[in-house]
Amino acid sequence: MNKAELIDAIASHAELSKVDAKKALDAFIAATTTALKNDQRVALVGFGSFSVSKRAARKGRNPQTGKEIKISAKNVVKFKAGSELSGKVK
Repeated sequence: MNKAELIDAIASHAELSKVDAKKALDAFIAATTTALKNDQRVALVGFGSFSVSKRAARKGRNPQTGKEIKISAKNVVKFKAGSELSGKVK
């Protein structure tokens, strides 16, 4: 499902116009992004939680040359599904 299909589904389920559904989805994405940038966790009970995790620097290999390279440390976004979502996906 891409963003346009998700907007259509939100509009249909919530009985909103596509414009309002797009605004709601964009607002959710903006609020979640802001919270994660500020090292906050976003938890939606039953659905799951988004958090930021720090990935340490490590050594890797260029698969074409076999040469060892250094991979920098970085922050990554993690999503952990809630029990209600996990139960429905089985």
